[in-house]
Amino acid sequence: MASIGSEHAPRSYGRSSWGIPSRVSWRDSWRGSWRNSWRAFLPASRQADIDHALARLYALFADGSDSSLVRRLAGAAFLIRVVSAAIAFVAQILLARWMGGFEFGIYIYAWTWVLLLGGMVDLGLGSAAQRFIPEYTAHKQFALLRGFLSGSRWLGVVSASAFAGIGAVAVTVLSPYIDAKTIVPLYFSCAALPMFALWGVQSGIARSYNWVNLGLTPNYVQRQLVIVALMGLAFAFGLSTGAVTATIVGVIALTSVSLGQLLILNRKLAGVVEPGPKAYALRLWYATAAPIFLVEAFYLLLTYSDVIVLKQFRPPDEVAIYYAAAKTLAFVAFIYYSVSQTIAHKFAAYHVTGDRKRLAAFLKQAVKLTFWPSLGSIVILLAIGKPLLRLFGTGFDSGYYLMFIIAVGLMARASVGPAERLLNMLGERRSCALVYAASFALSLGLCIVLIPPMGLAGAALASSLALVFESISLFVVAKYRLGFHCFIFGSPTDG
Repeated sequence: MASIGSEHAPRSYGRSSWGIPSRVSWRDSWRGSWRNSWRAFLPASRQADIDHALARLYALFADGSDSSLVRRLAGAAFLIRVVSAAIAFVAQILLARWMGGFEFGIYIYAWTWVLLLGGMVDLGLGSAAQRFIPEYTAHKQFALLRGFLSGSRWLGVVSASAFAGIGAVAVTVLSPYIDAKTIVPLYFSCAALPMFALWGVQSGIARSYNWVNLGLTPNYVQRQLVIVALMGLAFAFGLSTGAVTATIVGVIALTSVSLGQLLILNRKLAGVVEPGPKAYALRLWYATAAPIFLVEAFYLLLTYSDVIVLKQFRPPDEVAIYYAAAKTLAFVAFIYYSVSQTIAHKFAAYHVTGDRKRLAAFLKQAVKLTFWPSLGSIVILLAIGKPLLRLFGTGFDSGYYLMFIIAVGLMARASVGPAERLLNMLGERRSCALVYAASFALSLGLCIVLIPPMGLAGAALASSLALVFESISLFVVAKYRLGFHCFIFGSPTDG
């Protein structure tokens, strides 16, 4: 291992290098000139009230406090996911109409395997970045920092390639028992895994530096746009728009945005990390990432098990109806994701410094920013859910009732905020893994029991009940293992 005592420090780890804007003169000048431009049009009695409101708004997002930091980070991620949700929703509608319900259902099944396996094939290194980067920076272990920044990406791609090979062999062996129309899409789904892992690790690195746009936009916005563009061209020129074509397009889109992200991330890292010796702590990295990997694996299994099991009992067109109902509510899940994915490294940073008071306050803000937007979004989406489902095509609105069942589980998860991230960053990774393992087992068991007699409603009920169990379990672990109150009602103070 290289020496870390005499190396150069990173160029800068101040607010600007971590993506946190500092208060500079141009901002104050702009605020002053803008404010003066409208003051002349208002009566004096109203000017003071508006000045006070603007001051509070500025303090809310840009006063330099931890509360404004979490609002900015979560807000940026949320904005990306809102745009992503809108693009994805339109994309799914277009794909459903271009492909037809049957082919769309096959594509959904194949790409669900990509989402399921893709989130775990980096073996947890993407999430571990939010633990190691703040820690190595705080302790000035810059050789290990440089080693992790480069090595984690290669390790993720290698492990994902191994998963892809195993998956292709599994498809070949099981082909006599698999629907023939799904075999080729499943092969191409395996080919997507290495690039998915590369994006996942790079996303974790980018978010650790508060480069939220770079971390999330390639996969959640740019990839969707590429898919729509290429599938639109295929439809316009009369080419095949079946499940095979859609899966190939998905692989092309994922590869292009991941490589583009690689180039931009390397350039940005060169601006904040001085070149120098690299050290690699593979055993420590994998030991830390392994429990995170288990948590994420069970989380992904919990998230996608309903679609996977549903396909074994129901035809593709019914799977498409269920997916449309769940996708219409996906906006709510994006809120949870936006908060949890962007602030985990702050949990780790406060834990390293032992500042439980600031951690508790930060947690309180995170839970609020998860729950209340989720509640408002669910009310709106349920109100307009039926016409939204009709956009997918004829018969899709028959799944409207499913949205009410699914919403219960989403609200349960939102009520505890990013509890899973808190547990992972504060050393309770094994407890968290057990929670998600139990939740997945419950979801899988309920799916197998409820789907045959209840159909789509059974899948929705199984998923929702599992999320309720998961949320209660995370709350209990955080409360009694760490002393934090991870619930929307009550104060999350340390005990």
